[in-house]
Amino acid sequence: MALGLQTETTSGGDIVPIVKWDAKAGDMIVQDRVQSASGEWQKEEREMPLPTKFAMDMAGMEVGWLSFASGAPDFRMVKLGEAMPPKPEGDFKNAFRVRIGSKDLGLREFSHSAKTVIRAMDTLHNQYEAEKGNNPGKIPVVEISGTETVKINTPQGELRFKVPQWSISGWTDKPEIFNNTASAPEPVAAEPAPAVSDDDLF
Repeated sequence: MALGLQTETTSGGDIVPIVKWDAKAGDMIVQDRVQSASGEWQKEEREMPLPTKFAMDMAGMEVGWLSFASGAPDFRMVKLGEAMPPKPEGDFKNAFRVRIGSKDLGLREFSHSAKTVIRAMDTLHNQYEAEKGNNPGKIPVVEISGTETVKINTPQGELRFKVPQWSISGWTDKPEIFNNTASAPEPVAAEPAPAVSDDDLF
């Protein structure tokens, strides 16, 4: 089942740390909040080396609307499959939000509103729908092997974006981390690493 979000171009609670996808550069960015020596909280980002694997709670995926007009993300979401909320006033775009996790990442939240990335998630979710019946009680392990370039023609000319080249590489019992709000592990320097096996995720 597709996400039901528009992808065609026309003429409070506990805070879960996030990962972001840079649709221009094709980078997956891990974002943490760290406390400086002065006690102030600061944002720290590091690039996640590819290929990489993580569990994704697609059964808990949310869809709806997202705005950054206030400087902070403003989500207006419902669980996938429920009736889409009406578009709020202001600069809101269709978006999805889903939790991912591994022993290196901890529990993370991944969301996006770019049409190119939403299309990529549509494809991944179709694979999930096709395979979930054979994997009851489990959640998918998603592998990002690299990036795929997408070209979009606009009145201003051709634009190039990069989307995750991902697929479901296996299934795993739902890790306890998805049942609790958990902090991410301490940031470490990103180093190229081989893809891990599913057994190494948790």
